[in-house]
Amino acid sequence: MSEMPKIGIRPVIDARLGGVRESLEKVTMDMAKNVAKLLTNTLKYYNGESVECVISDTTIGRVPEAQSCEEKFLREGVGLSITVTPCWCYGTETIDMNPTRPKAIWGFNGTERPGAVYLAAALAGHAQKGIPAFSIYGREVQESDDEQIPSDVKEKLIQFAKSGLAVAILNGKSYLSIGGVSMGIAGSIVDESFFQEYLGMRNEYVDMSEVNRRLEKGIYDHNEFEEALIWTEKNCKEGKNYNPENLVKSREQMNDEWETVIKMTLISRDLMIGNPKLVALGFAEEALGHNAIAAGFQGQRQWNDYMPNGDFLEAILNSSFDWNGIRSPYIMATENDSLNGISMLIGYLLTNQAQMFSDVRTFWSPSSVERVTGHKLKGKAANGIIHLINSGSSTLDGTGEQTENGKPVMKPFWEISENEAIKCLKATDWPPAMYEYFGGGGYSSHFVTKGEMPVTMCRINLVKGLGPVMQIAEGWTVEIPKKAHDILDQRTNPTWPTTWFVPKLNNKEAFKDVYSVMSNWGANHGAFSYGHYGHEIITLCSMLRIPVNMHNVEDDRIFRPKDWASFGTDLEAADYRACKNYGPLY
Repeated sequence: MSEMPKIGIRPVIDARLGGVRESLEKVTMDMAKNVAKLLTNTLKYYNGESVECVISDTTIGRVPEAQSCEEKFLREGVGLSITVTPCWCYGTETIDMNPTRPKAIWGFNGTERPGAVYLAAALAGHAQKGIPAFSIYGREVQESDDEQIPSDVKEKLIQFAKSGLAVAILNGKSYLSIGGVSMGIAGSIVDESFFQEYLGMRNEYVDMSEVNRRLEKGIYDHNEFEEALIWTEKNCKEGKNYNPENLVKSREQMNDEWETVIKMTLISRDLMIGNPKLVALGFAEEALGHNAIAAGFQGQRQWNDYMPNGDFLEAILNSSFDWNGIRSPYIMATENDSLNGISMLIGYLLTNQAQMFSDVRTFWSPSSVERVTGHKLKGKAANGIIHLINSGSSTLDGTGEQTENGKPVMKPFWEISENEAIKCLKATDWPPAMYEYFGGGGYSSHFVTKGEMPVTMCRINLVKGLGPVMQIAEGWTVEIPKKAHDILDQRTNPTWPTTWFVPKLNNKEAFKDVYSVMSNWGANHGAFSYGHYGHEIITLCSMLRIPVNMHNVEDDRIFRPKDWASFGTDLEAADYRACKNYGPLY
């Protein structure tokens, strides 16, 4: 949709000529080049390309050089900056003054010309000017000629860069609402102030009638539809029909619904990002799309009461593969829950992995499971489990059929093999929709997520008078015996995908037991993907000024701007005060 933001590297130097600056030119510029090399070799954008870095043309010792660097950064599309220095420099003369660009400073921990002194002075300037910056300072003292980046510094550089890139990518993109509010769900009441002021995004809207118009007038790529239909018939096996016999539709009606949901998938994607092939059909305006990096499909109830549901389109778009092969997923929220859609998008930009969308539906205590099924929960599940399940919209990557070292994982699309994509498809069936939920029919994805995957679930909520807050729960997927699973699954809708989730517990009130996590979760939905990356979400939220009101991330993994230390030693309280003080990023 647009150029990816770049990381700007600012080599800052002691400006005193006559021997001092000259002796530091090479070591300072080499420090910048080493950071750029680390980030370029380590990080990728969500399209699979290596992250690009832009280094200032010269070292920066005084204001004119800082401004020259800023002008270059603006030309090159720099979205975040890292200032590096091995020495003392002139504090506020050399800092990055761009107010909305995430920024960090790495001050070299040496003794000859300590970068730590500049680091402290520059960060004090940032705080005084109200432009927060992150502090990076190695734990161990290095020799002045040591060009290695210590492991703890690497971790902070990468954590800052991943979160900063996510912030920069969000800026200027759109969230597209396909339809309006679904069943009174508050998250689908799109709050434009939140998107504009906190994320730098715009909101786009189309009525559900636009989907109907494109279906009726054939506004989609007809050749692609034929390819998609063949692929779907081959790879998407129809599941058990749970409808009463008197409501079962004819084969002809069901085939028509398959064709409709495939067309709906093409149309929804085209609404998001456009499709130049529509120009040849005489629909040049429709070919443009809405520059949407995420979207939501209302569906319920007005659409789903008479038309096939959006489960297929949501599941396929959110997956890393379709009839066009293995590709980057599209973020599509069920029920137009924009807040869960943004939670999915944040997880996606941090991990480059597809995201699961689920109801946080039921807490099953060990005693309840044993009473209902006769099975005694063990291992990670011994303290109870949370049933994550929704109407078939979750990514097929969430089956856990992708593997690494023999263990189930979810991967960025460029690491997924053709065989792994086929396994995900084979692990999924597509039962006809139950008409008590979806009067118009359709098909829901159905699978059970493999256990023992570390995952992170998050959710943004809006609170009147407070604004947005983020919730984070790191944990694991678990498996229970099939007999017990079937009994529990039949108590809800058996046509939907299930993930059994166990959060990581600690002595915090919200995480003292599994029930407390369920009890404190702020909405009916949550977004999750593979890995424990809650610390990166916390870093990103601090950049956007969104306080985190619930998390189970260890304190030593939390990385926020240095200014946050001025708001108290209680990390959660300080986060709230700092976010309120600085206000939304935009």
